[in-house]
Amino acid sequence: MSSSRIKLHGFNNLTKALSFNIYDLCYATSEAQRKEYIAYIDEAYNAERLTQILTDVSNIIGANVLNVARQDYEPQGASVTMLIAEEPVVSDEDVGSAAPGPLPEAVVAHLDKSHITVHTYPESHPHDGICTFRADIDVATCGVISPLKALNYLLHSFESDIVTVDYRVRGFTRDVRGRKHYIDHKINSIQNFFSRDTKNAYEMIDVNVYQENLFHTKMRLKDFDLDNYLFGINAADLEKRERARIERRLRTEIQELFYGRNL
Repeated sequence: MSSSRIKLHGFNNLTKALSFNIYDLCYATSEAQRKEYIAYIDEAYNAERLTQILTDVSNIIGANVLNVARQDYEPQGASVTMLIAEEPVVSDEDVGSAAPGPLPEAVVAHLDKSHITVHTYPESHPHDGICTFRADIDVATCGVISPLKALNYLLHSFESDIVTVDYRVRGFTRDVRGRKHYIDHKINSIQNFFSRDTKNAYEMIDVNVYQENLFHTKMRLKDFDLDNYLFGINAADLEKRERARIERRLRTEIQELFYGRNL
């Protein structure tokens, strides 16, 4: 159903929350390279850059930023939280639609009493060459607009080897006859809202609980190119045995993060 066809009594109270868990993996062959990778991630995704990404998200979904709290941490990591409020936007699109939004350009809808947050977690282990960058992102909106509008932009804003996405609708809103509505748009999978290039690039699996309006999608890149995972060195510079060992280690790490358990 579409919220534009429902005559509501008062304000649309539905809360729609989109959560991302994004991983970027790297292999660094020395302690110095591990430190360089962490420093690179800290610079590439510092609080200023994250603030710009979240501001773009606010523009895409038509939000008015009320307050920004941001922090860079020592020795690494950053967080940004935005409080956002309703801002009417002139648009030819159906604001009640949860169809995929644009990448960064247009403002397409509006929202109210909402927030956007991001936290980053750069990590490496002194006894292993694997380095991991994790970003947790939450976009929570209240009203007719779905945060799914910002789905593709967010995915394109980070280098993502593995992604876990959760989408849930909570609460209810009443129409003029007093009937409660627990969701105001059609959805059977988050995959329906990804752009074609994302669908082509990632393997995806769903775990959905339709009757509870809970949707969960796990994603991992289909293609594996060792050079894309090495920091400060090329695969061609490694001995064949070492190259095979590193590739096995990386593939195991990807599997473990994708399935959420040690193998």
